[in-house]
Amino acid sequence: MWKRITVIILLVLSFSCSNSGVANAAALKSFVDTNDGYQFLYPNGWVQVKVANGPDVVFHDIIETTENISVVISPVPKGKTLAELGTPGEVGYKLGNNALAPEGSGRKAELVNAEQREVKGKNYYLLEYLVTLPNNKQRHNLASVAVSRGKLFTFNASVSERRWQKVKSMLEETIDSFAVY
Repeated sequence: MWKRITVIILLVLSFSCSNSGVANAAALKSFVDTNDGYQFLYPNGWVQVKVANGPDVVFHDIIETTENISVVISPVPKGKTLAELGTPGEVGYKLGNNALAPEGSGRKAELVNAEQREVKGKNYYLLEYLVTLPNNKQRHNLASVAVSRGKLFTFNASVSERRWQKVKSMLEETIDSFAVY
């Protein structure tokens, strides 16, 4: 009888452990843009929205609609690499001041972290910001920046500071999944 109970407990534990990995993998969906040459994972339950004269693509949570991810594509001077645009800190500072908190917006962007990584021969800058809005509410932004084929790709994730700890790991996984080709 004890053997049977032990076997049942072991089976239940093994199923629950193996299902947690499946749940994590199923929590993200893949988006691929073969025309512009980039891809990323985004959270299940998020939907794509059209934005006129804005980012190339935007997704947001269907419940927490202010939580979003987007890709902005900008030209870079001919032949410039990401490193030639500046260090992670320099590029992060420019991005924060020009895109997240432009002059006159009433927003303030504080660059919290800036680092570089290389994946399959491509350099990426990973940036983290704390953005204060004019109403003094705060948002957390993560970005992955890369240069490919004469274009600067900026993949940004934004969430209210109130929800940051809850969705942090999911958004970090999303940002880490961003790839240009």
